[in-house]
Amino acid sequence: MTTDDDFSVESARRASEQGHLADWVVDFLGSTGSDNPELAAAFAFSGAVYLGPVRLPLDQLTPLAGPEEEDVVVPVAEEEWEADIEHMEHSVADGWHPPPLLVSHRQGTLFIEDGNHRVDALRRLGETDGWAILAFADDAERDAFVTEAGDPA
Repeated sequence: MTTDDDFSVESARRASEQGHLADWVVDFLGSTGSDNPELAAAFAFSGAVYLGPVRLPLDQLTPLAGPEEEDVVVPVAEEEWEADIEHMEHSVADGWHPPPLLVSHRQGTLFIEDGNHRVDALRRLGETDGWAILAFADDAERDAFVTEAGDPA
């Protein structure tokens, strides 16, 4: 059994420092909070390389899921989307600290793989950036991103 603390920014930071960030990502995606075992399996077998957690501007992130009327890969019914966002907003007001977003870097674009709801909730709460773990195809892609972006932490 896991708790929210198992998937906090701090626990991700510890996993990164210990060289276990890939395991943290797979465990998080398979957890009750994320409920994304298919994505966990895809990342586990892809050999992805991770960086993070780092702070990223929310306006630089491209959503993959969202309300049906938006141009997204995974459309969600408006009522369901709004209910989830409202729940997250109330949770943050009650002291919940959302886990890091999982963001992939592909062809120069940052895609929100896991955390589309969290991004929307954070924006509505007035946040301009959030904690994220970045996934790259390989070390060279990650190193090029770090060189271009400077120290994203």
